[in-house]
Amino acid sequence: MGNQMAALAGELGELLVDAVDGGASVGFLAGLDRESAADWWRGRAADVTAGRVATWVVRANGGEGVGDAGRVIGTVSLAFAAKPNARHRAELVKLLVHREARGRGLGRSLLALAEREAARAGVTLLLLDTETDSPAETLYASAGWTRTGVVPDHAADPAGMLRPTTFLYKSLVQGPDRTLDEPCRA
Repeated sequence: MGNQMAALAGELGELLVDAVDGGASVGFLAGLDRESAADWWRGRAADVTAGRVATWVVRANGGEGVGDAGRVIGTVSLAFAAKPNARHRAELVKLLVHREARGRGLGRSLLALAEREAARAGVTLLLLDTETDSPAETLYASAGWTRTGVVPDHAADPAGMLRPTTFLYKSLVQGPDRTLDEPCRA
């Protein structure tokens, strides 16, 4: 998948630029150019190959391969924890939906896909952070994520204004305490 990620870097870069141009606080400032955005995605390819990150991509026509017609309109990634005492958790990162594809449930579908795949990988706890009072925060709350708190001035929005960030989590299991002796991602 790392090679596929590198091959998709240009298209993913266009999606990232669209998100930033649309005001999404996803770690980049306004003026992000496509090549810099594509380079950022190319840098993730090694993490995907090593299993530290899993990324899913959606094309406009529903195609899933590099050669499929239709542009990339959505993506989501999971960053798996590296520490031995944290194998049970992952961070949901870079849930992006192209502005022209919003309002059709794609963000919710990508979120559900990431949650299913995390559970399949043995992850029992997901974490994320997002700009407070953003549409993304509304999506996560409606999907059963629990707000843990807000940190003021945590990150700058694309315009460079410091904004509060909300931290959320979602448990993927119910029931009694678990231990790492149970199946977890290696």
